[in-house]
Amino acid sequence: MLQFDASVLWNKAVADDTYRLRLSASADFGRARPGQFVMLQIDRAPGALLRRPFSIHQLVHADGAVCGFELLYKVVGKGTRALRNYGPGEAISVLGPLGTSFAANRSWDRVFLVAGGIGVAPMPFLASRLLEKGLTPERCHVFLGGRSRSDLLCRDELTALGLPLVLTTDDGSEGDQCTITHPVEAALEEAASKEGAPDAVFACGPMPMLACLAGILEARAIFTQVSVESMMACGMGACLGCALPDKEKGAPYRHVCIDGPVFDLGQIAL
Repeated sequence: MLQFDASVLWNKAVADDTYRLRLSASADFGRARPGQFVMLQIDRAPGALLRRPFSIHQLVHADGAVCGFELLYKVVGKGTRALRNYGPGEAISVLGPLGTSFAANRSWDRVFLVAGGIGVAPMPFLASRLLEKGLTPERCHVFLGGRSRSDLLCRDELTALGLPLVLTTDDGSEGDQCTITHPVEAALEEAASKEGAPDAVFACGPMPMLACLAGILEARAIFTQVSVESMMACGMGACLGCALPDKEKGAPYRHVCIDGPVFDLGQIAL
């Protein structure tokens, strides 16, 4: 874990109330893994006492070394409203990388990535790492859902990697009008009768989406990891404010900041 002042390189709107922020970092930040997060001290936010958590969207390289990282965020409260006003050259205090990560360093033959809304934030980083480890692009299927067309984020990034995309929206403005779990379930059933199930499923999105996905996958013997979105006050397990019920026979709760945010399916009650 590092604590440092990062310089804003740019901060751009990419969709309605959604921004992409690039920050500087030392080569040591290259230890970050897909699924991990950082805590930002947004001093401009009214009453800003606590840091805010953000998934690492992508690493930035120069001359073969990490020189920065990107965050994808949606404006939803005082902290993110203040964050969108930071400009090039301004400093933000960063704590991280923190938390657990997706199992991206294994050799997978076929993978499903499932994301809902801003839950797509860690997926370009994850997809890039999976491809680096030998997964061929056409074997990495992305299922991307949102409330409307403007919520379907990172399509250009993921398409540029050569990944096949399935899109859904709640209002039917793009893709099929359904929740993203519907085509995931259909693809799993089709795969079972043809080439076989994927080796792994990695997902991030709102809790109802993850709960539905858990219901679909629990009866199938497929390695599955989910990244849980949660508000955090400290990011280091001190405040215990991001507790989730433990589904195994350990402690009654797990904490998103230190036990997660990435969990194996079945570790927590969704």
